[in-house]
Amino acid sequence: MALLGMLLGLLMASCFTFCLSHQNPEFALTSPEKSRTKEADRKETTAEEELDSEVLEVFHPTHEWQALRPGQAVPAGSHVRLNLQTGAREVKLQEEDKFRSNLKGLKKGRRLDINTNTYTSQDLKSALAKFKEGAEMESSKEDKARQAKVKRLFRPIEELKKDFEELNVIIETDMQIMVRLINKFNSSSSSLEEKIAALFDLEYYVHQMDNAQGLLSFGGLQVVINGLNSTEPLVKEYAAFVLGAAFSSNPKVQVEAIEGGALQKLLVILATEQPLPAKKKVLFALCSLLRHFPYAQQQFLKLGGLQVLRSLVQAKGTEMLAVRVVTLLYDLVTEKMFAEEEAELTQETSPEKLQQYRQVPLLPGLREQGWCEITAHLLALPEHDAREKVLQTLGALLATCRDRYRQDPQLSRTLVSLQAEYQALAALELQDGEDEGYFRELLGSINSLLKELR
Repeated sequence: MALLGMLLGLLMASCFTFCLSHQNPEFALTSPEKSRTKEADRKETTAEEELDSEVLEVFHPTHEWQALRPGQAVPAGSHVRLNLQTGAREVKLQEEDKFRSNLKGLKKGRRLDINTNTYTSQDLKSALAKFKEGAEMESSKEDKARQAKVKRLFRPIEELKKDFEELNVIIETDMQIMVRLINKFNSSSSSLEEKIAALFDLEYYVHQMDNAQGLLSFGGLQVVINGLNSTEPLVKEYAAFVLGAAFSSNPKVQVEAIEGGALQKLLVILATEQPLPAKKKVLFALCSLLRHFPYAQQQFLKLGGLQVLRSLVQAKGTEMLAVRVVTLLYDLVTEKMFAEEEAELTQETSPEKLQQYRQVPLLPGLREQGWCEITAHLLALPEHDAREKVLQTLGALLATCRDRYRQDPQLSRTLVSLQAEYQALAALELQDGEDEGYFRELLGSINSLLKELR
């Protein structure tokens, strides 16, 4: 019996060993789901590698879970999951609120819109490369609408020129217009009216500094200067009008004008019998030429300019011109004072600008030519504006003309009379609530002069 039991045990052990070596994989002691998952992963990896260069078909999901076959692409915004039981990928649409939120994010991010049902991986790589390189996106509908509106409102300059040519209308630059106007003025066949019209139009253009300097490039400035020699008073008047506009704050043109003899011609017109409007424009041109130009001021004194202005002021019916002359003298005196103050502030020992002004003996010339007395007598003018300018000039000349002022009894009487007049006017201003009114300032200037002359 013992031997029989031993044989039976050996037989059972052999059978058990045989079964283990020939077991079915389906009955292996492993997790079925984990095995299937690994197998599915291997299949997916292999499928993705095979589909790298194939065409991907866009899958259209619904609100129910559906299996996704290999080779199908999922639209943006879809919900994808991996079924661990079957190992297949499943897809469906997201819930409505989440889908809307996703769409809002897509609009905000301005995703690349590929308007096609199929695309390859190479297409995706190309689009990504363009995005990384900063390629410009397609214009939005609003941009296209705005561009279309601009095209409707504005036309290319070439198209406009072509239309104008068909209408016999020529588009000219400012330089071309000025050349045409100078030629019209200088033409012997032009009538007086045409010449005056040309000068009138030219004055508008030379107000610009570049245009005024443009006259020098083709000799237009000298043509206008020569117009001051015309026997027609209107031509002199409008030529001076153009020159005054061209000289204003334009040093390059001022220099050319001095070299072209403009200063002598202007002084001749002021010294001779001419209509008042012509002298008014000529004085305007003279003021524009002298201001901020020490060399012109020096030549003005050498040519007897102060005597010419004195005769002009003392002539009958020239009160309007007298105020302008006084204003010019005030500007010239204060220019020199400001140049000296600027040199002191900058601590420059011999600035060029100050050296130029020091070569202009303006103040001694004014005293010698009797402008201390002339300016004091102009204080009797009835206009408040004229009195203001005369008071300013009297103050600027005070250091040079103090003794002359004190010796002039008429000046003292005039100042006392004006003091009483402006005290009353200043009181009215105070009643109206104006603490620093116009008449109060004039009264302060009169009081300062009276104090200096006592």
